[in-house]
Amino acid sequence: MDVGKIKELIERLPFTITDKQGKTLYTSKSFKESELKNCQLYSKEVGDGFILNLYLEENPIDKILKHNFENILNSIDEGIHIVDKKGETIFYNPTMAQMEGMEGHQVLYKDVLAMFPSLTPDTSTIHRVLKTKKAIYDQVQSYTNYKGQRIVTINTTVPLYNNGEFVGVLEISKNVTRLQELAEKIVDLQQQLYTTKDKKGETENFTFNHIIGESDKLKKIIEYGKRAAKTDSSILIYGETGTGKELFAQSIHYASKRRNKPFIAQNCAALPESLLEGILFGTVKGSFTGAVDRPGLLQQADGGTLLLDEINSMGLDLQAKLLRVLQDKKVRPIGSTKEIPVDVRIIATTNTEPRESVRNNKIRQDLYYRLAVVNIEIPPLRERRNDIILLTKHFIEKYKRQFDIKDVRISKEVMNLFYNYPWPGNVRELQHVIEGAINILPEDHIITVDILPKHLQQWVDTKPKPKTLPELLEKMEVEAITEKLKELNGNISKTAEELGISRQNLQYKLKKYKIHI
Repeated sequence: MDVGKIKELIERLPFTITDKQGKTLYTSKSFKESELKNCQLYSKEVGDGFILNLYLEENPIDKILKHNFENILNSIDEGIHIVDKKGETIFYNPTMAQMEGMEGHQVLYKDVLAMFPSLTPDTSTIHRVLKTKKAIYDQVQSYTNYKGQRIVTINTTVPLYNNGEFVGVLEISKNVTRLQELAEKIVDLQQQLYTTKDKKGETENFTFNHIIGESDKLKKIIEYGKRAAKTDSSILIYGETGTGKELFAQSIHYASKRRNKPFIAQNCAALPESLLEGILFGTVKGSFTGAVDRPGLLQQADGGTLLLDEINSMGLDLQAKLLRVLQDKKVRPIGSTKEIPVDVRIIATTNTEPRESVRNNKIRQDLYYRLAVVNIEIPPLRERRNDIILLTKHFIEKYKRQFDIKDVRISKEVMNLFYNYPWPGNVRELQHVIEGAINILPEDHIITVDILPKHLQQWVDTKPKPKTLPELLEKMEVEAITEKLKELNGNISKTAEELGISRQNLQYKLKKYKIHI
């Protein structure tokens, strides 16, 4: 039937338009003429009269898009749960079903509270959005399914609107049950560990003596660290990956008056922010479904030091809460109305330049100023090449003992390579390279280029390098002189004195190596 005839029929008779399953889509009062192009009229004779059925057909393109959209929702790794405005489930993807240990048919057209009795209107993120019509982001929800299994999810829950009318709620969930359990076990084990140590009077033994190196840059920051250990001020340590930031933090702690109290480290990039908040600040029973009284790391580190590794990975909202702890010396567990006094020194680390992190909105500016009371920058290995030989010897001796090998030697070519390679992974990369080489030592027990990782072998083939020991020593001498001159603003007399050579000898070397002041 053409649009004109359908319009004429609509004007004369009240009607209801349904889909082919009988669900009402429009009535004569709500129907718009613009929808008529998608209508089909079907008639059926009944006795002396007939029944007219007016079906609203989907546009073919809309049908394809709808089908593809459902396929996408059914294939993604996050759980998708959609309810209508009455709270009844109308979409429940396979990931959500697997996550909650349910079958789709058990949940469809039912209220979430009926399926998960441990949830309440106040703890269910879906019901909270149904009530407030306001989105909730990254909210932890802990509950149990009908089998009694605990489920922990991080939910983003948003209201759905159609032409301005509220029609339901969409929830996207990530399953963090296992992660939450592991995080809680770690917290509990840390608490047991430090309780046991406190009873036994045991302490860790990582000190500044464990930091290997003789370069002036390294000596300077070790001296800074020793001075900082005498106070309780917050410290921000900046260094590239593998430079030894945690080793420095431990050394500061064990050189301080807090040495007999806990040193606890937490990597801020290892957990989602919503879990990290509970780990740091603790929880009280009832703060969310399944929550128990559990002290956070800030409380567990009371009297000692808390290292927050990769602080630039912590969310800005959580940084604001940390700022309050630094200012007020009090912590409020999640779900609690009480603040608990804490005496804890905060040492934070970042693998990106701190001011750049502030500019890029990765670190709050106010938190930066609170943390960077003492600012320590650990130089990358390529800026202290004189330490490479010492570190190489140290790691060879370490793995000789560990693997019970009496003799390990290193070829001149490999030593030259180690000295000239840029070491993007710094000390950690050097350590792993040596450990790997000793694992596959040939019978002569000599570390040669051919047993090094492929990327190092390729670097050998493409980069110029000194080929003799005199050339290697000459290069080291040039770097030492240049570094010291720069440090002393070009003062030749002081440079010669600190290098332990005469002024005349230094001037000779400046001319020989063509070093310009």
